[in-house]
Amino acid sequence: MSISTLARRIPLQSLAITPLLAAALLVGTGGAPTSSVSPHAATGSAQGPVTIKARSVAYVSAYARAVRGRAAVKIAAAQQGDPYRYGAAGPSAFDCSGLVYYTYRTRLGVGVPRTASAQRLASVRISKSNLQQGDLIFFLSGGRVYHVGIYAGYGKVWHSPKPGQRVQLSRIWTTSWVAGRMP
Repeated sequence: MSISTLARRIPLQSLAITPLLAAALLVGTGGAPTSSVSPHAATGSAQGPVTIKARSVAYVSAYARAVRGRAAVKIAAAQQGDPYRYGAAGPSAFDCSGLVYYTYRTRLGVGVPRTASAQRLASVRISKSNLQQGDLIFFLSGGRVYHVGIYAGYGKVWHSPKPGQRVQLSRIWTTSWVAGRMP
């Protein structure tokens, strides 16, 4: 059965289009068109009924998530060397959850709570095998979150460790952690 047989068409207007999603829709796969989206779809000035294939939406979601994850890693990396300060959420000092808050809420516009425990509750839990750049790593002690960082890939995490230290890239130092992804 072909993809076109499996795909159903949905109106573009029924999707929540963000600038990032609109860009992903227009980019498609390697520049090849994946749908009937016009270049004006992102501005809302498309003429006539605009539709995309449902299969493309799944691809776009994964693509947009990957783009957002890479952007989160770049934003966190740009804070390298900024000092730890309890309760700080940037732009020049951070605690661990403040770095996540600054990266996602302030810079990327994603609704993220302020504390590590609340961030864990707000995230969608993912398996360690499905970890992607930009996902959140919640470090646990006795089943409770004591630290959070942004996964950079290759077993490393951007985080603001503790008083006297600065935002840094570190290898994940324990196996007692869970991963979450911001919706």
